[in-house]
Formats: sequence, C-alpha cells, structure tokens
Amino acid sequence: MIKNDRQYRITRAQAEKFATALADLEQSAETDEVHPLLRKAQEDALRSQYEDLRAQLDEYEALQSGKHTVLEVPSFDALPLALIQARIALGLSQKDLAERLGLKEQQIQRYEATEYTAASLKRVKEVIDALGLKVREEIVLPARNQG
Repeated sequence: MIKNDRQYRITRAQAEKFATALADLEQSAETDEVHPLLRKAQEDALRSQYEDLRAQLDEYEALQSGKHTVLEVPSFDALPLALIQARIALGLSQKDLAERLGLKEQQIQRYEATEYTAASLKRVKEVIDALGLKVREEIVLPARNQG
C-alpha cells in the first residue's frame, strides 16, 4: 500500500517503466528471435507487475479524491491499515498527523511502516481522535461450549 506522496511518486515512476518495457517488448516481438513461450512469460511477468503497481496507484488516488466517507474494517487486525487509509482520505500528510499528536513525522512513518505494531492501544486511540474518526465495531462472541 502506498502511504505517502513520496511513495506515490516512486510507484508511479516504476509503473511507467513497466509500461515502457511492455511496449518495447511488444514492438520487438516481430524482429527478435526469442521463443514464443519465453516471450509470453516475459510479457506476463511485466504485465503482472504493472497491474499490481497500477492497482496501488488507483487505490491511493481514490483515497486522495476525498470521496470516501466510510472505510470498512472487517476485523480488528485491519484497523491499522484503515487508520492509514483514513489519514490519506482526509488529505493529511504524515507530518500533519504528527503535528496533531505532538510527535515527529518520523514516528508516524515508523508506525505506518509497521502498521502500528509497536503502537500501544492508547496511541492508536490518540490517532483515531486526532483524525476525528468514529469507529464502530461489534464484538462477536464465539459459541459457548455446551458441556
């Protein structure tokens, strides 16, 4: 997942390189003597990488568009990723969030790089508050053992 503008620019440049490589491969198909199966494998690999990068770019652009008003969180484990997505959707940089929390930007970068694994529950709550989020979740109890 792309988490900031720097990563977005890098990913966009990588996607452009893959698109160029694909176009070059398709143009050279008629002139070189590469076995068709090898060419197909090369093309499939390049296309797969390009599509993965494009999907990441599309997700980041969709979040940045500001059209999202609700982010689905299917489990507690998905909450950290949703916090990152919420920050992006709200148009805040990592630096903006750091300032709201009285932290350094690098601390937010570390939290997000590890998807908040080192953050305490208290810190996660502070991030939720700093972003102005309303988190609603239900707790589903497991079936009781009848015994």
